[in-house]
Amino acid sequence: MDPVRLTVFHELFGSVAEEMGAVLCGTAPSVNIRERRDYSCAVFDADARLVSQAAHIPVHLGSAALSVAAVRRRFADLEPGDAVLLNDPYEGGTHLPDLTLVTPVFTDAGAPWFVASRAHHADVGGSRPGSMSPEADLPAEGLRIPPVRLLRGDEWVDDVRQMVLANTRTPVERAGDLQAQVQANRLGVRRLVGLNDRFGHAVCVEATQALYAYAARRMALHLRALALGRYEVADVLEGDGLAAGELTVALTLTVGRASCLTFDFSASSDQCGGSMNANPAVTLAAVLYSLCCLAPSGVPVNAGLLEGVDVRTRRGSILEPIFPGAVAGGNVETSQRLVDVCLAALGAAGAEVPAQSSGTMNNLSIGGVAADDTAFAAYETIGGGAGASAQGPGGSGVQTHMTNTRNTPVEEIELTQPILVERYTLRRGSGGRGEHAGGDGIIKEFTPLVPLRGSLLSERRRVGPRGAAGGANGKPGQQRRGGRALPGKGTFELRAGETFRVETPGGGGWG
Repeated sequence: MDPVRLTVFHELFGSVAEEMGAVLCGTAPSVNIRERRDYSCAVFDADARLVSQAAHIPVHLGSAALSVAAVRRRFADLEPGDAVLLNDPYEGGTHLPDLTLVTPVFTDAGAPWFVASRAHHADVGGSRPGSMSPEADLPAEGLRIPPVRLLRGDEWVDDVRQMVLANTRTPVERAGDLQAQVQANRLGVRRLVGLNDRFGHAVCVEATQALYAYAARRMALHLRALALGRYEVADVLEGDGLAAGELTVALTLTVGRASCLTFDFSASSDQCGGSMNANPAVTLAAVLYSLCCLAPSGVPVNAGLLEGVDVRTRRGSILEPIFPGAVAGGNVETSQRLVDVCLAALGAAGAEVPAQSSGTMNNLSIGGVAADDTAFAAYETIGGGAGASAQGPGGSGVQTHMTNTRNTPVEEIELTQPILVERYTLRRGSGGRGEHAGGDGIIKEFTPLVPLRGSLLSERRRVGPRGAAGGANGKPGQQRRGGRALPGKGTFELRAGETFRVETPGGGGWG
């Protein structure tokens, strides 16, 4: 396929995912999806390989292919108008709040394509509002959904829908967000059918194969600059929130001939009792994201980037837990440490990589009962500092690496929740010093107007993100309830009028 035609198809497939995201963002009622844009959309071929994705959430998109594969295994009888819902981390999901909707796309010839939307729902039950607290096992985190039909023949399977809504503190909002995902997938179906009608099924399949080959070829050429050999890197997580002691994320990267890479995480710590376990889908997502960071500009992000890449984990470890191991923190926090070790290993092999970024998503979940006796639950991630590099300083107050969400506007918080935001500003001077300074973190302080329950999942509270090439570390984060310090992982209660304050880490400096 000639380069011009290949580029056209790359843009066409990409536009399908982008339009799906626009529909999801524009129709979802929740602040988490509508404002923070905590969702992702993608297109897959009949073998569950990633064809194209929108520029959404890295931890979602690198792992979504396993959700599509789980749907293919479970359902051999899918028909037009069907849609399958899942969130099970042990069957293609990431963590329970991420509800994935997979829809087959039938054309006149061949096996179906698939479109998928994954959205973080602010509450899916569990012991704490927001479904994101450090827990001892998966059932305590919320509702676990194996692949089940949510739509059959374009009609809701009402028993499944009611079951989901009965297990959340905010059923009206969940119903609206699910409807938004359905509409996004329906648009994706129409767009893909239109492409097949316009160009023919055989040409569209040829285009996907050519795009895979092009991405693989470009990536292999770029990786030739890496030095052959084995590179061992390790970093730590600051415990699981339930027991003392650090958890190790260890990587042995082997750079072989023909640009073959082996990412072996087998030496990582055993499965933990809290929620910092990450399933293999999250590990795969971190590897794919790290390779995307190295990819030359213009290389399509698709299944071809993983050609010649072998990712290994060990059953019973924090990167391949055994049920009922909890996983909420693994998706959001362990994924960040995975990126840190991947980039460090690639840097040791000769790639140009920046200093460490904040290394945490600073996950804050809160909920309670408002003055009008209605329950509320909210979730957000709070940005930090990006690591500096040889090219310049790190960005301040931004989401980094495995999260790509926006902030929650103060106006939305105060409009939808009984909360007064007292302060929201950059944490000046928290980035590491150097020839190029690391980005600064954020200070966020709020006061509830009613009693509420909260939970925090965060990292880099003991040692800040590392600098590079002689640059200083960024400052670690901290948090306080009233005037009292709180641990980086745990649950808390706030009285009406009691202030909660979070200070997020800055990025490492360079030089």
